[in-house]
Amino acid sequence: MLLALLQENSVVLDVEANCRAIDAAARTAAARGAAVLVTPELFPVGYAPRRVRSELDPSLLPELQQRLAGIARGNGIGLVYSLPRVTGQGDWQISATLLDASGTALLRYGKVHLFGDDERSAFSPAREAPAVVDFNGVPTSLVICYDVEFPETVRAAAVRGAELLLVPTALAHGFDDVPQVLLRARALESQLTIAYANHSGEEDGCRFLGGSVVAGPDGGLLAEAGGEPQLVYAEVDPGAAARERQNVPYLAERRPDLYRTWGL
Repeated sequence: MLLALLQENSVVLDVEANCRAIDAAARTAAARGAAVLVTPELFPVGYAPRRVRSELDPSLLPELQQRLAGIARGNGIGLVYSLPRVTGQGDWQISATLLDASGTALLRYGKVHLFGDDERSAFSPAREAPAVVDFNGVPTSLVICYDVEFPETVRAAAVRGAELLLVPTALAHGFDDVPQVLLRARALESQLTIAYANHSGEEDGCRFLGGSVVAGPDGGLLAEAGGEPQLVYAEVDPGAAARERQNVPYLAERRPDLYRTWGL
């Protein structure tokens, strides 16, 4: 299965420009044969948590979700997008959604770990564990940005059967070790493929690293980007996770009952 990751500079609160960029990337990726396009965290509205919270009209979100579903359907490609969502209790959260090629939502996820004062002032953390769905025959899950830096989050997806983890992110410049070291460790220790799609350029004063990566279940890099806008492609072997888990059975040989006595 071919994955495509959009690494691009979004325009804060310019939904039209950002959706055009997603549509163009989806068209190109679909022509290349990709099954899914993963876009960065909050890309349709731009990554500026305080401005998004104060200036975005939440009543526009359902229409925007429908537009993104239309992009997936119109291009015949799966799509991962990240948007704010407002809970029934009125809490704003950062979310991600996986659509299939017909535009149907297969999976939704709320960000559990918020990073920095801007995110914490604008959003509330979600609590639900990552769920797993069958996407083109591959058990697939979602987390968002900072979530993937915690081994517990990735392991929660893995023990639920995930073999592919799709991660919209907004990683600032200066954190090069996250995609190059930490992401590969997460993929290796939970023996799944991680696809991590980042912004590039500068948005609302934040300079982004780029550096989008796809890491395989053996910790090896399947694809990596520099700092410039680009589409990143990686071929995922549907049998790779199972082989790694058979060779070194980390998941099967965990001892969660013992760990709980350690306070974990």
